Amino acid sequence: MRDIARLPKVHLHVHLESTVRWTTAREIAEANGLTIPEVPPAFDGFRQFADYNSLVRECLRRPEDFRRIALEFCEDEAAQGTGYAEVTFTAASHGERLGRPEMPLEAVLEGLAEGQAAYGIECRVILDHSRRRSVERAWRTLKLATRYASEGVIGIGLAGEESYSLAPFTDVLDTAKDAGVRLVHHAGEECGPDSIREALVLGHAERLGHGIRALDDDDLVAELRERGIPLEVCPSSNVALGFAPSLEDHPLPRLREAGLTVTLNTDIPSIAGTSLMEEYTRVRDAFGYDDLVLAELARAGIDASFAPAATKELLHRRTGEWLAS
Repeated sequence: MRDIARLPKVHLHVHLESTVRWTTAREIAEANGLTIPEVPPAFDGFRQFADYNSLVRECLRRPEDFRRIALEFCEDEAAQGTGYAEVTFTAASHGERLGRPEMPLEAVLEGLAEGQAAYGIECRVILDHSRRRSVERAWRTLKLATRYASEGVIGIGLAGEESYSLAPFTDVLDTAKDAGVRLVHHAGEECGPDSIREALVLGHAERLGHGIRALDDDDLVAELRERGIPLEVCPSSNVALGFAPSLEDHPLPRLREAGLTVTLNTDIPSIAGTSLMEEYTRVRDAFGYDDLVLAELARAGIDASFAPAATKELLHRRTGEWLAS
């Protein structure tokens, strides 16, 4: 059994605001004249998840706050063997909240640049937008994505409650596609196959955030398999939020058995009490996967990423070296 920390991993579905160390959140809160609990609040489902995220978000106010969480993200990911990450950040929402539209994203990009140089990890940014929020803010998200494309922003995605349709955002998503902005939406976690089809047709999705409900429809499974649409599967998050009864009952093995492209991710690591290295460990233990299967999951993440070809080649080579060790 090889050391999972040394397996070159790719992290495709992780929300920056849900990676913040609690000690960091408390220190930032204090610096901004706020008080938050000494320990994270009890977590018991989606409502508590939303409350936790809101608490952390409200702490983030100054450029140095955003720079710090981005830098620490790089440090934490590199420590667990992540070689490349596409981190999701709700930039337009923070900018609107603080009355400084560009500041949060600019500060995050500065922190990521510092972290990449210091810890040898490569990062890109995907900007997300809640389905419940305005189309106007979605346009601002796209504007940020195109403006900062040369600095590491590669895509946008619709997130949040899937009961809210993507239909109001079709013009935004069509424009993004035409501009070459990568598109990745949350779909098929809370709702079923129709949510996934909407993400593919209206949203031009190149990957699916979660996608576990695809198994509800054999025709959809066949389409995803034939098109090679990768799924960003986040087992511990699905269990924590009530979308899977337990890790042992998670559909990840059935998704793989159906021939779908499955990548392994954390989504909300600080809230779900996991990390990418821990996620690989949990999956190995729950399903009896050997090192070859873990390498297959890692390679799927490499291939599904929007990383440059040279980065993919390097990570594939290092994965082969891990297997040969």
